[in-house]
Amino acid sequence: MNELLSYFNYPFVRYALIAGVLIALCAALLGVTLVLKRYSMIGDGLSHVAFGAMAIATVCSMAPMTVALPITIVAAIILLGINSNSKIKGDAAIAMISVGALALGYLLLNIFSASSNVSGDVCTTLFGSTSILTLSESDVWLCAALAVVVLLVFVIFYHKIFAVTFDESFASATGTKTKAYNILIAVVTAVVIVLAMNLVGALLISALIIFPALSAMRIFKSFLSVIISSAVISILCAVSGIFVSIIYSTPVGSTIVAANIVFFILCTVIGKITKKS
Repeated sequence: MNELLSYFNYPFVRYALIAGVLIALCAALLGVTLVLKRYSMIGDGLSHVAFGAMAIATVCSMAPMTVALPITIVAAIILLGINSNSKIKGDAAIAMISVGALALGYLLLNIFSASSNVSGDVCTTLFGSTSILTLSESDVWLCAALAVVVLLVFVIFYHKIFAVTFDESFASATGTKTKAYNILIAVVTAVVIVLAMNLVGALLISALIIFPALSAMRIFKSFLSVIISSAVISILCAVSGIFVSIIYSTPVGSTIVAANIVFFILCTVIGKITKKS
């Protein structure tokens, strides 16, 4: 325990924990809505768009966040529009945007990047190998500001999000502007995706969104209890994953996802036991 507490003396550990907790909390809150609306894989598609945007930022020597955030938000809105088009089904739209952005991003990095280790840079971006442990103070403040915006949106529009999540047709019939709230969910998803890339990488973001929600649903049934328990599980997994990765020198993103898998199995077992009793 003393060794564990000694790590708090290092600024990069404090920065990683603050950012990790905020990102995990936002992803968990959003994950419940996405899972219930069967939009789980939208996170995967948008993460690949964010990777392509970061590749553009790298080639143009620009700040990755300033490029990735607006492009991912626009892609989220477009994807939502495509998803409602009967000519292109939702899964096909996600696959089209996901694969296209991933391929173009890697192509740009190989053709135009001045880095001598393109493969290493790509691996870090895709799997979040070390980026969470190299955050600056300004990165943490930006992460905190965006996280506060996401949390405020979720709290202020909680009842509308609840209505749109469970019965969109009924919500529309009662006067709720469902299209506007779906766009709001898409924009918030894009923000969380860009934030989460520093934590687990582009390829593992869906796990950060999906696993806590599914784990909570194994035990709890009401919307509020699932959201609260999902947030707690997500934060515990993020903190434990970061500490394990620091102590044992394992990849941060993969370790956090492994912790989520362990919690999912544990919650599944607890859910089955409580049902039998």
